[in-house]
Amino acid sequence: MIILKNVSSITGEVFDYEIASDETHIIDAKGLTLLPGLIDPHVHFRTPGHQYKENWISASKAALFGGFTTVFDMPNTNPATVTCQRLKEKKELIESQLKESGFPLRYHLYFGVDKKHFDEIEKVKKHTIALKIFMGTSTGDLLMDDDSSLHAAFALASAHDLLVCVHAEDEAMIEENTKKYLGSKDFKTHSMIRTPEVARSAAKQAIDLAQLYNTRLHILHVSSKEEIDCIREAKKKGIQVTCETTPHHLFLNTDSYETLKGQAQVNPSLKEKQHQKYLFEAIKDGVIDTIGSDHAPHTKEEKAQEYGETPSGMPGVETTLPLLLTAASENKLNIDDIVRLCSTRIQEIYRLAPNDDVILVDLEMKKTVDDSHLNTKCGWSPYSGTQLKGWPVYAVMKGVLYNLREGAIC
Repeated sequence: MIILKNVSSITGEVFDYEIASDETHIIDAKGLTLLPGLIDPHVHFRTPGHQYKENWISASKAALFGGFTTVFDMPNTNPATVTCQRLKEKKELIESQLKESGFPLRYHLYFGVDKKHFDEIEKVKKHTIALKIFMGTSTGDLLMDDDSSLHAAFALASAHDLLVCVHAEDEAMIEENTKKYLGSKDFKTHSMIRTPEVARSAAKQAIDLAQLYNTRLHILHVSSKEEIDCIREAKKKGIQVTCETTPHHLFLNTDSYETLKGQAQVNPSLKEKQHQKYLFEAIKDGVIDTIGSDHAPHTKEEKAQEYGETPSGMPGVETTLPLLLTAASENKLNIDDIVRLCSTRIQEIYRLAPNDDVILVDLEMKKTVDDSHLNTKCGWSPYSGTQLKGWPVYAVMKGVLYNLREGAIC
């Protein structure tokens, strides 16, 4: 039995909390707040194919020390997860790495929708958390931008009652905008190519397909007012659409290119500052349903290249919760919002059964993000040097107690 004495609920009630375990621990949790083990529904742990950037040995520790006991991993690996056999092989590789890591995360895998493998969807419907469709280019080669393939994918998802999660950016608009800025080496160009309208156009197309085929749709990494307005209207019409935003779209903006350069390059791009306020408002009024870190690490050397050569993506699984807790301390949201965005609403949308994992957070702890203390294999964060208030200090995952302050199993 694990006993957490004098722990606080998110409403401030102090009580003792017991968790079934083969171990025996009594922790004085005075001053600490109890939260469920959080879920990160959007990670790229780079296995297989790009394990020099990240693997499940490093990423499992990074996730747990960020307060996440469950993650959903994306399919744009090398090779991409687009067949039942590849899904099986990926799981076997993950299991071997988790065994080595000593941090046995709970996890689920997305299945990549590829126009050459539609027949594989039925085979994996009981083995995947959701389908992933890339409507715009990103890391990997899973782009699906022709209408006939998109119609087929949404129809199949509906037939098999599978959730469709989309990277919603209009590829034709991206290509057209790219022509305008050929040869530019200014990283701000990225946001001028991948504009709010690029995202809104694809979101609208996905919503129309969801309505046509009665498909459950989840729009990932929403970054702009234009998308939010489109999704809000669809929800009012009763269309089965939900959405996610990310920490970098909440806490970074186009001004970040000045200091971060290539480290600020992500897909969808960072937007201008006014969109951040709109995203926080959309959290408060319930239009935004979930937050995913979109943890997508690349090496420092890759991100130091000039614009046009730099890959898109940044790490985030370790800093998501401290960023949100800091925002809560500044009254931009509250702890209830964090639990909803990072736990309960995810369970509802993805039809995931709850578990008994918990984390303890110190809402008053102030700590500066330091690259040398990160667990992610890429070894950098866009928030390096930023002081954040509120950090996870203990986790109980699968009945095992972890001391996150000391970096050890208790």
